[in-house]
Amino acid sequence: MRLLLVEDDDMIAETVVDFMRRAGYAIDHAADGRAADLSLANDVYDLVLLDLGLPKRDGIEVLNTYRRAGGVAPVIIITARDAVDERIRGLDAGADDYLMKPFDIDELAARVRALLRRRTGQKQPVYTHGELSLDPASHEATKAGVALPLVPREFALLQALIEEPTRVFRRPELEEKLYGWGEEVGSNTIEVHVHSLRKKIGTDEIMTIRGVGYRLKRLG
Repeated sequence: MRLLLVEDDDMIAETVVDFMRRAGYAIDHAADGRAADLSLANDVYDLVLLDLGLPKRDGIEVLNTYRRAGGVAPVIIITARDAVDERIRGLDAGADDYLMKPFDIDELAARVRALLRRRTGQKQPVYTHGELSLDPASHEATKAGVALPLVPREFALLQALIEEPTRVFRRPELEEKLYGWGEEVGSNTIEVHVHSLRKKIGTDEIMTIRGVGYRLKRLG
């Protein structure tokens, strides 16, 4: 899952980005309204965390533009504006949830999980490939009915592969799915994740296409 945080307070942004990355999300950070517009134009995000009081362009304007352009990712407004009419404006503009500052980071994470469960449930609840099964909503993966003890990045890697099991993923594509902007990614990081995932799901489940990348094994 890829998130976008739109927040001009560096301390809050650092806390949220660090927490979400440790939870296994790829998360990008935009520090003002204009940067948010440019980021959202790419249409690559599964959920947006949006402050309202932003430099260069107000958060409500950013949200209105995003929804008018057809953006459908859930949006959680996180703001210090506590007036009822501000909350109504945000919800009417297309926000899905509203959280007041200062907020508890665990509560924010719970709201993110709830909205992502709702969204993935509307798309495709469970992915299966042979004996492998992955449920994004419950964040559970199994093989032959046995739960797999995957850490967040292993789960994200398996999800990327199982969503498009016939596709060969190049290393930069997998880095983009697993990591946010500015995260340091070692030259062999993806190889390490693939090796670790193979140990848990079976070495034959992931094929290496030499000189290209990785894909799940062919069935049948």
